[in-house]
Amino acid sequence: MSDNTLDNKALDLLFREARSQNAYVNAPLTDDMLKELYDIWKYGPTSANCSPARVIFVRSEEGKAKLLPHLMGGNQEKTKSAAVCAIIGHDVKFYDRIPELFPHLPEAREWFSNDDNFAAETALRNSSLQGAYLMIAARAMGLDVGPMSGFDPIGVEEAFFPNSTIKVNFLCNLGKGDPSAVFERSPRLSFEDACTIA
Repeated sequence: MSDNTLDNKALDLLFREARSQNAYVNAPLTDDMLKELYDIWKYGPTSANCSPARVIFVRSEEGKAKLLPHLMGGNQEKTKSAAVCAIIGHDVKFYDRIPELFPHLPEAREWFSNDDNFAAETALRNSSLQGAYLMIAARAMGLDVGPMSGFDPIGVEEAFFPNSTIKVNFLCNLGKGDPSAVFERSPRLSFEDACTIA
């Protein structure tokens, strides 16, 4: 193990004591805070540095009014109280930026541009990673998160990514959570149930 490890307080903040939030207190997120958040999570690794995630931070009343009809009922209430709902999508034509993002091997673009299925799989996998980096970075900044499924992806895409090559992956509310609305922590699988050493 390296000496450059996080202490228990940091690990508790990021994982062991962190909880998915169901409601939020009134604590706005500024443009500068959202830019700082991006400037942390953008460094998480992706395949060939492909960086397919595209995020819309829905903060305004108008934006939420456009988003809420596409969410399941319980998720509507969570999102109403959150400072921001991040729509985490991915550009299925991310490979057009490969020459810029992977300059030592610009021909890597062809790995994806010649195979739509491989490109779609890569975009989804790596935007999922990037969404997880976003959540961990938010927690590191002292924010709370609430990732969500339970929405109509076609409706969200039509409302926020019309006529584009961006597909929605998942949503994540951001803000300062209301601890009174957090459920008791659910069990986790044991190492033996979840892992094998081969």
